[in-house]
Amino acid sequence: MTLVFMVILVALVFEYINGFHDTANSIATVVSTKVLTPRQAVLMAAGTNLFGALLGTAVAKTIASGLVDTKLVTLTSGIIICVLIGAIIWNLLTWWLGIPSSSSHALIGGLCGASLAAAHNDWHVIIWAVPDIRHWWLGKGLFWKVVMPMLVSPLIGFVIGFIIMAILYVTFRNTRPQRVSRLFSVAQIFSAGSMGIMHGTNDAQKTMGMIALTLLGATTAGHFDHLPAWLSFLRTEQHGHDLEIALWIKVVCALTMASGTAAGGWRIIRTLGHKMVKLHPINGFAAETSSAAVIFAATLLGIPVSTTHNISAAIMGVGAAKRFNAIKWSVVERMVWAWVLTIPVSGALAYGLVELSRLLGWVS
Repeated sequence: MTLVFMVILVALVFEYINGFHDTANSIATVVSTKVLTPRQAVLMAAGTNLFGALLGTAVAKTIASGLVDTKLVTLTSGIIICVLIGAIIWNLLTWWLGIPSSSSHALIGGLCGASLAAAHNDWHVIIWAVPDIRHWWLGKGLFWKVVMPMLVSPLIGFVIGFIIMAILYVTFRNTRPQRVSRLFSVAQIFSAGSMGIMHGTNDAQKTMGMIALTLLGATTAGHFDHLPAWLSFLRTEQHGHDLEIALWIKVVCALTMASGTAAGGWRIIRTLGHKMVKLHPINGFAAETSSAAVIFAATLLGIPVSTTHNISAAIMGVGAAKRFNAIKWSVVERMVWAWVLTIPVSGALAYGLVELSRLLGWVS
């Protein structure tokens, strides 16, 4: 029982870090264009993240039941702690280096790596690909729910950002720059707000899924059989392939992410908002609108996409609409390497932590 509460605590630490790590991505443009001060942007992001996190559970269900075959491995509290610590280590490292990386993919990598170790290297424990006969985007498993979106969603974000920016250039080509700046200084507040809401709908749900997985494992193992009535809310059941996410999990995760957001994440803001390409309010509006649209579509489909990847790709698309050499490609190269390495490195960290825990007798 104590271990279950420890998992929830570590999960909330991850959510807090996600708040200042990934949310920095969602507010980087509105800060760099000087439409809002850092304090104003952080407060707005905290509020919109909180609101967004309370909307829906599709992504949480994907994390909880769509990537790992729980019939082949029991995700005990000790295993899930290894998942979360592996993701936390990678998040803190990339945050310290000021490299925008994906908390979502760090968590997914940790889940796969820890599950593989727990299953004694039975690769069947990972649900690789379960295609859907109707539409490819309805497929399940690591390939359809993670790998394909990881490749496709930034590409879509880049293209949409490029198109929106090109349209805006044509539309306002004869308008005085000062008037354009005033107009989009207002518009960008709304686009940044929508970006914050979309970040909450997708990112906060990943930790919800991990907590639900922990409670499901404890319920299945019988740890909650003799709970007093006032703790009965901890019992979590799975009905078929669906795992219902309790309201208290949503509220706690939403509040934790909002608190983390309030702590800020200025290292990453500098990379996205200043180092990669010079942004004006019209550019920030185009990038945020593009990214929010992609995340909204992914959330509806229950796909855990990366806020980092999408806003970064949208900023690249917006910069490319101006001219390709407006983008500092050396910065982009560092970011792409972080994207490529996130899942395998966080997976390897979690795998190693499980093996170490087994050696020390903490997990079986």
